[in-house]
Amino acid sequence: QVQLVESGGGLVQPGGSLRLSCATSGFTLASYRIGWFRQAPGKGREWVSCIVNSDGTTSYADSVKSRFTISRDNAKSTVYLQMNSLKPEDTGVYYCATESGTFGYCSNSFYSYDYWGQGTQVTVSS
Repeated sequence: QVQLVESGGGLVQPGGSLRLSCATSGFTLASYRIGWFRQAPGKGREWVSCIVNSDGTTSYADSVKSRFTISRDNAKSTVYLQMNSLKPEDTGVYYCATESGTFGYCSNSFYSYDYWGQGTQVTVSS
């Protein structure tokens, strides 16, 4: 069955970096789009970034543009989120999720995504 497992979260100081991984199984990664979302305490789930795995097309929320980079390794069935220059407001649980569709553009809407991982905690604090 479809599974997504996030890892790589942790505690980091402001200005630091983390790389999150989303290991997938049960489907062909190149045939889907993957999105990253985050949820801060007491807030809704916020779209962060997404990638069209067939051609590498990416998209980012304005709040993370130029600081975060999404990438994928289809051979390893894994999608990554490199996070640099982290800020306290980046704190939250980070989730990856699948969106059906091989080509085109990935969505920034929570409702477009079908399967979700369990999340990994990112805390940015001094």
